[in-house]
Amino acid sequence: MTSELITMTMTNEREKTPVLLPREVFRTVVELTPLGSIDLIVRDRSSRTLLGYRLNRPAQGFWFVPGGRVGKNETLRAAFARLCLAELGVELDFGRTRFVGVFEHLYPDNFSGDSAFGTHYIVLAYSIEADPDELRLPADQHNDYTWLTEQEIRQRDDVHHYSKAYCARLQL
Repeated sequence: MTSELITMTMTNEREKTPVLLPREVFRTVVELTPLGSIDLIVRDRSSRTLLGYRLNRPAQGFWFVPGGRVGKNETLRAAFARLCLAELGVELDFGRTRFVGVFEHLYPDNFSGDSAFGTHYIVLAYSIEADPDELRLPADQHNDYTWLTEQEIRQRDDVHHYSKAYCARLQL
């Protein structure tokens, strides 16, 4: 068994929930349960959407909106704040978001590369406007970023279909 740890930020001091899960424990979680997550549909004043080119599984090799898992006993507000800092490099106000909806993402692969199981996410999608010049985008999950219009997102084959679904919902 490898001692590599998978980052899972938790906020539950009372239960002493682990901040880092051992890789094999997280592998079992992914294999046996759905993961709860928040995706951030970040738009600029021109209604362009921020997408990052995914380095990691699942959705590796596609343009995808930023986001991440919600930890056990982590409130949605706390998860949103943590994810904005981790994925965008800035603090954004949860009160300014628009709830876009609940989405289910089923991937044939997973972070470990084990072909025996996929990844299942239950995603809460939130849209928020941000100034591109104020973001400090990290390079650990995505190696490149772009801002695309809804039409560009719909037309490109390298934008993941789950990110396209967010734009379709925003048009309603």
